[in-house]
Parts: sequence; C-alpha cells; structure tokens
Amino acid sequence: MDPNTSMNSILITGASTGIGAACALHLARHDWTVYAGVRKEEDGKALQEQSAYPDNIVPVLLDVCNTEQIRETIQQIATKVGERGLQGLFNNAGICVAGPLESLPLERFEQQMAINVNGQLAVTQAALPLIRMGKGRIIFTSSTSGFLSTPLLGPYCASKFALEAMADALRMELHPWNIPVILIQPGAIATPIWDKSSAAGEVDTEAMTAETRERYAPLINKLRDHVASSDDRCIPAEDVARLLHRILTTATPKTRYRIGTDAGLQYFLARYVPDRLRGWLILRKLGLK
Repeated sequence: MDPNTSMNSILITGASTGIGAACALHLARHDWTVYAGVRKEEDGKALQEQSAYPDNIVPVLLDVCNTEQIRETIQQIATKVGERGLQGLFNNAGICVAGPLESLPLERFEQQMAINVNGQLAVTQAALPLIRMGKGRIIFTSSTSGFLSTPLLGPYCASKFALEAMADALRMELHPWNIPVILIQPGAIATPIWDKSSAAGEVDTEAMTAETRERYAPLINKLRDHVASSDDRCIPAEDVARLLHRILTTATPKTRYRIGTDAGLQYFLARYVPDRLRGWLILRKLGLK
C-alpha cells in the first residue's frame, strides 16, 4: 500500500521492540499506515521484515529526547499525510530505571523523566497540528506503576505518575477540539523493557557504596527473584496491540484502559487499601515481612 493513499495513519514512538513493535505490526495488518519511530535504521528494516505488509510500515528515526529530530520527523510525516493529518499518536517510548532512591545518581533519575515524560510531551506538541487536522487520538503507554508505587522502582513510578497527570491535563485542554487523550495501563507484559531495566539496575547497584549495597541487598535480591518468577503473569504484547486497535476505532474511547492479569488487583490495592497496609502487603509479597 502506498502511504500517500492510506485512509488511516498513526505515529508510534518506541516501535523497535515490545509493545511498540507489536502495535505497529498489528495495525499494519489492519490497513493502517504506521510511522514507526525507531532510533536506528536497522531496527526499522527489521520491523518491516517481520511484517506481512511491509509497505504499511514507514520507519522514521525518532529519539524522543532530540527536539531537532522530532521536528524533522514530524515534517517528514506531514509531507506524506498532507491534509489528511494523523488519526493517531501512540506515545509508547520509555525506559525503566531501577534502584534505591537513597543512592540513585540524579542523572539517572533525570534520564528517566526526560524519556518517559518530557519526551512524550515534546512529540505530542510537535504532532498536535497533524492530530487536529486528522481528527485523531492521542494515546500514552502508562503502567500500573502510574497509580501504585513499589520499592526500587521509584524513578519509573514517578515518571508514570507524572505521565498520568500530564495526560489528564492535556485531555481537558484539548476538549474544545474533541481530541481524545487515552492512557493504557499495562500490568505485567512480556517485553524487553524489563531485561533492559535489569541491566541498568546492575549499573546503578555498582554505583552504590559498599555500605549502601549491603543495606539494600535483601530488597534488591527479593525484587530480582520476584521479577524472574513473573513470567507466568505476563501477557503478550500482542494483547496490547489489539487493545490499541480497539481504542483507535471505537466511537467513544474510555480515558483509561487497564490490561494484564495483575492490573485489577494492583488497582484495588492503590484505590481501596490504606497506605500503611498497602505498603505492608507489597513488602510481604516480596518476602520482606
């Protein structure tokens, strides 16, 4: 399919792997032109090779922390979609920084917020003229960590809490133009983000003093064991892809969609269980109570 004749177009950030790649492949299969944001050209080629409809996937270089690259990419997309604009923007790019807040290098915390929050806003600001033109929708990948904090994932939780607040404000601001702003809140999903975050967590651990490392060793080891044993709770990224397709095509989308076998329980804990009891239950789940 020629992208210039497609009826529906969407920009997906973080489309190299995981949720972003699954969504790109699914929507391409359903006759969408997908502008797949990747950081390396080879990642875009690999994504096209995985698709039975490679012409429906248009890789675009997009580092959400590079404002000049964002501007250039949006201009490139604008040239292709013309007056039809974009029917969807899926802000999916993100990382997970793990480690005790007491010893976390501030530059790692800043990196977490820069990618998971600032970068999402930068792409949204740049793409909004095309979304208005195309009467499109803006969707963010949040997390159950956007309403429930857990130990050692403080930086990641902070970024998702901030993303939720930003999306809520944006939804109200864009109400006069009838532009829906939707949050997807996945629980445990089988994606490479956790492999990457574990590697980053090792680096953060190495940056600790010997005293701090010893102090947090029980918590760190328990969390590693918990993550390693969570495979049976993970749902495939393709489930999120099917949900995204439904969000894009339903007449009146909800503001939030929780997905995952553990998402409901985590929401119950966050909304109905008192703070101290909730903290005790989480620590007990990790074997620390």
